[in-house]
Amino acid sequence: MRALSFAALTCLLGGMTRVASALEVSVKDYAARGDGKTDDRLAIQAAIDAVSKALHRARGLADAKDGGWRGRIRRTTRMQSYWMKAWLLVAGVIGLVLGHSESTLHAQKPGRWKVGTPIVTYWAGPAMTDAAARQLAEGGWNVVWCGEKELDVAQRHGLRAQLTDPLLAPEALADPAKREALDALISRVRKHPALYCYFITDEPDAGRFPELSKLVAYLKEKDPKHLAYINLFPTYASNEQLGNRGDTVTAYKAHLKQYVEVVKPALISYDHYQFAAKSDLPDYFLNLALVRNAAMEAGVPFMNIVQACTWHPSMREPTQSEMRYLIYTSLAYGAMGISYYVYGHPGHSPGIATLDGKTTHVYDWLRTLNPEFTAIASEVQPLRSTGVFHAGMMPPGADPLPRNSPFTLDPAVPAIEFKRGEPVKGVLLGCFGGKGRGVSGSTHVVVVNLDYRADATVSLRGPENLEVFDATTRAWTPCDDRRITLTLPPGGGMLVRVAR
Repeated sequence: MRALSFAALTCLLGGMTRVASALEVSVKDYAARGDGKTDDRLAIQAAIDAVSKALHRARGLADAKDGGWRGRIRRTTRMQSYWMKAWLLVAGVIGLVLGHSESTLHAQKPGRWKVGTPIVTYWAGPAMTDAAARQLAEGGWNVVWCGEKELDVAQRHGLRAQLTDPLLAPEALADPAKREALDALISRVRKHPALYCYFITDEPDAGRFPELSKLVAYLKEKDPKHLAYINLFPTYASNEQLGNRGDTVTAYKAHLKQYVEVVKPALISYDHYQFAAKSDLPDYFLNLALVRNAAMEAGVPFMNIVQACTWHPSMREPTQSEMRYLIYTSLAYGAMGISYYVYGHPGHSPGIATLDGKTTHVYDWLRTLNPEFTAIASEVQPLRSTGVFHAGMMPPGADPLPRNSPFTLDPAVPAIEFKRGEPVKGVLLGCFGGKGRGVSGSTHVVVVNLDYRADATVSLRGPENLEVFDATTRAWTPCDDRRITLTLPPGGGMLVRVAR
């Protein structure tokens, strides 16, 4: 469809082929890339909005010349009855010319925020200059933090923006002057092509949920297409912070339930940092399991904020294999977003970039891993997480592989005793299938080597012939067999599906 010209499609709509030189609008002017990878929907919508306004003013006919990337919309005055045909032409052709990949074709429903391209972001990053934005885009990040004046910078580099502003706080609703200023802010930014979400707060205690609920509802009313982002405590928060009583699991499940019921978020985000200086904290998978379950019950996606540095003698700097482990385990549990603590901040080492903007070895690792996360998450995004199962060690929160799973390990991984503080070893299977399907209806599986110190060879058996996904090329390779052998790097994984 990329080769179709505007003129050819115009003919299909009744021979509307007159051209006049008046208004010109190009999707390139709105930062669309059209490279088959970048999520250009916001830029496309901005171009469509511009054309719509022009058509309303002119009540004319949209026509075009040069149907490739340089396709331009021109208007001329004609019969009023033709303007709607022109509008339909413009809206359809812009999408066709760009030729998006499958992962970017999940258009947002009117009036409701959607994840779109799976989120790759960070915590504590640089000021959003062109140099910083270029660095982030080249490293595979796609959501950046910025203020209102930096939205244009994000747009220039094809990045989505998480807006930060002091007005994005519950206190603004109680002060008439601040509420008016908040309304003005929303009015200015809500149609900006780069805007993706509003940052609200980090790790609120449960006592703040009612006031946060009011702000989230207010933002949904004023701008339903953009997320109100809040990040939650992990399980190691105190019961006082969680606002509940009981053991770790009981208190945290109640905290998540209360958050969902009161705040009604469109996404659940949390952080948990596992890598202590002399051991691994034991509840990493417990957090993943509890958050995944809460997100599935609420019908919303979730994002995992993972450790990418050390900031205290009690915590260690993760290795490349440990970073891979964090990314692939998040994928297996169905995360639609990954965030790194931190990008670059005083007192945190080594950082993804130093405070003067120079990238570190962690950036080099993630420059490869980030696109892998995006590619695999995009493949399973239309599906439903049907189950996550461990073989080998059984840490807190882990479930064993059930008998009705269509994917099995052949030979089976022998049981390994789990000891608190020691690294988890074994294999993780994250199963996915169509909506409404249970474990037995799984068609895809993310297979992860939980040993981040050594390679693993895993033999997987499926219900039919299998295919393996290459996260670098985004291509599926048929195996012509129900049983395949996977060689997985330390902490790494692969996506496999039943052959189509």
